[in-house]
This record gives sequence, C-alpha cells and structure tokens, in this order.
Amino acid sequence: MLECMNRPTFQPSNIPPAGRILAVDWGQRRIGLALSDETQTLAQPLTTLTRRAGKRVPMAQLMEQVNRHQVVGIIVGLPLDERGAEGDAAHAARALAGDIKRRVGDLEVGMWDERMTTARALAAVREMGGTTRGRKEDVDAMAAALLLQHYLDSKKGTAL
Repeated sequence: MLECMNRPTFQPSNIPPAGRILAVDWGQRRIGLALSDETQTLAQPLTTLTRRAGKRVPMAQLMEQVNRHQVVGIIVGLPLDERGAEGDAAHAARALAGDIKRRVGDLEVGMWDERMTTARALAAVREMGGTTRGRKEDVDAMAAALLLQHYLDSKKGTAL
C-alpha cells in the first residue's frame, strides 16, 4: 500500500530492515536515483534518468534499476516548499509514487521530505572546490543520495 498520501513526510513501516532501498528524486527534466547498501546504513548516488520535454517518466528504465538491484523498498522524495506546503511538484511526485507502486506490487513505496536536497548537493560540490557545470545529472543523483541518507539515518535514530 502507498502509505501516507495525505501527510507530507513519514517513515514507511513495511520496508524490511535489510536489503537495498532505492531513492527517487523527482524532477521535471531529470530523476535522480540513489541506492542504499544491504544493511541500510549508507546511501550512494546511482544514476539519473532523463525525461524528454513533454514526455512521461522513463518508467521502464526505473523498473530496470529496481530489478537489477533487487530493492526491498522505494522512497520517493516529496518536494515541499519552505513552509512545508505541497505545490505542483509535490503533486507530481505523489503521482509518480503511485505509478511506481502500481508497477512494483508488494514492494513498499513511501515518500520522504526532500526539501533542499538539490541545494545541499550543489553546496557540497562547491564546498569541495568542484564545479557543477555540465554535471547536473551527478547533482540530481547526489540529491537522491542525500534524501535517502536522511531517511536511513532517521530510521536508525541517528538523524541530526
């Protein structure tokens, strides 16, 4: 069941405690993906799926990643505004989560507050002296990793 469709953030309760979790960071042009380790301790950027203008999410590619990595649960980022309200992007992310859930059947699909993950990913790259020019795909996958790491830390009670 797709949990908590009316609440902005939540911790999905039915994701098994071991096995890989996939994070999906929705965007109009790109969808960042990140993957946890088997112990659900660390998140790492995986890849970025590109959407062509006016086209649907590349769901076949997303499902290929789900199957390839044998994920046990999926977290979709919920892009809330600075006040915690939902706008068009949040509604689109919820629709994406629903579409994913219809395709993965028994896997738990949940949503998690992703406010500022892209901004934090950009800041981290700059802080390390890097540049984001020509690396938007890397930043989107890194944002998905930040989203997933926050979820994993909160699940283990170590979130800041």
